[in-house]
Amino acid sequence: MEAILLAGGKAERLGDAAGGRPKALVQIGGRPLAAYQVEQLAAAGVTRVIVSCAAGQEEVFERELCGLGPEVVAVGEPEPLGRGGGVRFAAQARKEAGAVYVLNGDELIDVALVALADAHRGHGGAATIVVAPLPVGFGVVELDGNDRVHGFDETPELPYWANAGVYVLEEEALERFPEKGDHERTTFPELAAEGRLFAYRHEGVWLTVNTPKDLRVADDHVRANPDWLR
Repeated sequence: MEAILLAGGKAERLGDAAGGRPKALVQIGGRPLAAYQVEQLAAAGVTRVIVSCAAGQEEVFERELCGLGPEVVAVGEPEPLGRGGGVRFAAQARKEAGAVYVLNGDELIDVALVALADAHRGHGGAATIVVAPLPVGFGVVELDGNDRVHGFDETPELPYWANAGVYVLEEEALERFPEKGDHERTTFPELAAEGRLFAYRHEGVWLTVNTPKDLRVADDHVRANPDWLR
């Protein structure tokens, strides 16, 4: 299988913490953020990774992510195409037909990619998305019917699942991605209505890097777990 890595983020919310780099190349544990995804993909047997990035950044992505195992081919978008459009545009650079992994370049997630692909094949659908427990930024207060406080839960788990941004897509799904815009508003709802979209549940680590605080959390995690993802 080949893989597509979405790396068009501008790191605007990271500000000076990005060090002038594209968001997917900010330093986490002394290495580019996207290097962790590329190594994960290599461990899953992927030999070619297509990076969807902004035009003009192709060389820096290929230079920063080379030598990690897979061939890295960066594809610059001629204009901002959105995530769905970015996937569809990058997919034109594939050499192989069939299923493809898709990951966000600004996240760290320890999902079992081989098991994900196996589950996808078992379902026989057009696409499988990784879902994770919905992150909760606040603790919850436990009340009774009389508003008496019974306790607090600082790490609650809600009965909902969030799209974690890791997919396995068949040709059928790729062909239905928009040329510009968000697939989560078009393609995925359509496939779900047809019974062609499945989920793979992940309850491990999932860290998204959007803010300086997110960057510190991800950096601390990697430094505290030097063998993580290897």
